[in-house]
Amino acid sequence: DELAKHNGENGSKPYVAINGVVYDMSGFPSWVSGRHHGVNAGTDVTEKFVASGHGAAILQKMPVVGGLKK
Repeated sequence: DELAKHNGENGSKPYVAINGVVYDMSGFPSWVSGRHHGVNAGTDVTEKFVASGHGAAILQKMPVVGGLKK
């Protein structure tokens, strides 16, 4: 529920969870609206990230803001 509050709308920062780690995407212009290539901020995007072909190296560029508890 906490992650869903960070969907990039109404002034909130766009956060996404990947493999249990929550990242702040606000430093990436492509995430300003809370969406990037059909992926919504405020959600666990692990499956979509893996399917995107992005390597793990890109995660090092993303600021970590927390962890996702299921």
